[in-house]
Order: sequence, then C-alpha cells, then structure tokens
Amino acid sequence: MKLDDLFTEEAKKAIKETLDVSDKKSLNESFAAQPKQFSLKTDFLSPSNVQNHIELYDNYVQDFNKVSAQLDSVDKSEVNSNHSAFRSLKIDETYNMNAAYLHELYFANIGDANSRISMDSLSYMRLNRDFGTFDDWQRDFIACGMSSRCGWAVTYLNIYTQSYMNCVIDLHSQNVPAGMYPVIVMDLWQHAYYRDYLKDASSYMNAMMKQLRWTVVESRFEKADKVLNIIRGV
Repeated sequence: MKLDDLFTEEAKKAIKETLDVSDKKSLNESFAAQPKQFSLKTDFLSPSNVQNHIELYDNYVQDFNKVSAQLDSVDKSEVNSNHSAFRSLKIDETYNMNAAYLHELYFANIGDANSRISMDSLSYMRLNRDFGTFDDWQRDFIACGMSSRCGWAVTYLNIYTQSYMNCVIDLHSQNVPAGMYPVIVMDLWQHAYYRDYLKDASSYMNAMMKQLRWTVVESRFEKADKVLNIIRGV
C-alpha cells in the first residue's frame, strides 16, 4: 500500500483538523514551542522527583526552540552525511522535539489516584481486540518498558496495519515506527524513577500502571479512531 493511497489531499486536511494541528507554518519560520504546565500528584513519585522531571522537560522545549532557530540560518547549499551542520541540527531537532512531546504525553496520562477503566470504554475494547485480551496488552506493554534502553514504552495506532500496537523507543528518537499515533506513553529513562526506586524499574512501572489516567487515554483513542475512519474513507 502506497502512502498516496492512504492520504488524499482532503484526508490530510481532515487529519490536521482532527488533531488540532495548525497548517500555518512557513519553511522560513522557526518553530517556537511553549512548555505546558503539569501538576502531578501521585503517591508513587516524590515531589522532588516530579519537579526534577518537569525541569528536564522544560529544558528539552528550550533546546528544541534553539535548534529550530539555528535551522533557519544554517547553510543548506553544501550538505553531506558525515560532517554537516545541517544534518546535526536536523537530528537534534527530532531528538528534542520527540523528548518534549513524549514527556507531555507521559505527564498527561499518569497520576490518577482513582484510575479505573471500564470494559465498555473505547480504549478497553480496542486493546482487547488488537492484543487478544486487555491483560495481554498489559503484559506486552510492561515487557516493552522493561526492554527499553533508556527510553519509552508506547501504545500507538499504526495507520498502516490499522491496529493498535506497542513499541520500544530507545532514547527519544531511536526505533520510532513510521505512521504512529501514540495513545499511552510511559517514560523508562532512569531519571523518571531512580530517585524513588533506584534500579527497580519494574516496581516503578507497575506503580505507574496503577495510576494511568484513563480519561486522558480514552480521548486519545477517540481521536485515533477518527483518524482511522478518515483513512478508511468512512
């Protein structure tokens, strides 16, 4: 299946509107991301750990903005795959951009002391459908987290298979699947848990799973399903 078969011009426009993505961007104008505010209250992470993590996220946003500004003026006339300022900046752009967005998704989907998922929710039904059972999704997601080499476990909609899958992302930009729309994100960098759990990443991840914010996750599944319907021409 070719990319053009999936996205007509009308579909591209509809997807942008669905995901609230502005298409008013200029190739000659740098991006200027604004850090979002998060108030994380959870018994499973100490206040100092949370504050340190949010400050780290703020730094990624600042670094992304700096790289974006540098890309506006970098020389593009002579580039190569070895010693190229443009190449280095583009790699740094993806690294910091992913770091900022993944942190935002992670912060938003954790920390619910009253975490609960209903069997008739869209998120439960989709996970149950595509992984065999909800418990199978959980086991696979946790396995992804424990497989990460300082990175992320992500449940995402794959627009090519048109199903939900789990993946392991190392660092912020290694092994990112093409055509993914993330719906559940878990941070497995050591800075996310070391202050409270030392090397016990398993206990940290199990604790975070107990407080997934399913109301936020549900809204992501709803958006993802709308995107899928557009691709299918429904």
